[in-house]
Amino acid sequence: MLSKSEVKYIQSLSQKKFRGEENLYIIEGPKIIDEALTVVPQHLKIIYALPQWIETNKNKVSDIEVKKITEGDLERISLLKTPNKALALMEIPWSEGFLLKKNNLTLVLDGIQDPGNVGTIIRIADWFGVAQIICSADCADVYNNKVVQATMGSIFRVEVFYTNLPEWLSAQNDVPVIGAMLDGMSLNSFGKVTNGLLVIGNESKGIRQEVLPYVNQKVTIEKTGHAESLNAAVATGIILSYLK
Repeated sequence: MLSKSEVKYIQSLSQKKFRGEENLYIIEGPKIIDEALTVVPQHLKIIYALPQWIETNKNKVSDIEVKKITEGDLERISLLKTPNKALALMEIPWSEGFLLKKNNLTLVLDGIQDPGNVGTIIRIADWFGVAQIICSADCADVYNNKVVQATMGSIFRVEVFYTNLPEWLSAQNDVPVIGAMLDGMSLNSFGKVTNGLLVIGNESKGIRQEVLPYVNQKVTIEKTGHAESLNAAVATGIILSYLK
């Protein structure tokens, strides 16, 4: 049985402040833990798991600390409504700094604050081979549990960076900046993009005024119905399906 202090410590990682201090975040469930074991096993610090999960995965975790827990323990430390067999603590990967990959389409998120949307966008980016995402400072934290779970493991393959967008975009003079906007060119006419930045704004407010001056091309998803706007993740998926 886990001690009260250990439970409290794990629960504290639900908060951004403590994630930063401990350089750790939480992942939960067999699917995403299996992805971590496959893609970034070196970042797995410890796995808390039910006996049946440990027995099934014993050959995969020989070099990783694994702690056997009860279902009651799992319920106490889980951030999910329905805990699922295992929970792990992951080290936040250290980065020397952000370097934009040239000759690629990179996503830029401006004010996407819903964790589910940010996580889903990361998963969509992974699907379309987008290796990097640049976020404004007020986007949902990539290591927020809801973001992590929504990525379904894509968090391990897509680099996500946070910055002051206007300041950063002002230095990107040699890269086309495409904004997803209502008054842009139709996706059917836009063509494929092999090098550029695709800016996705907040679904209710759009791309903010401070960012707009750096957008030099506009693209839109033409509508035939009456909805005022699209979910940011849905819009991202549709646009990438045309541009990639």
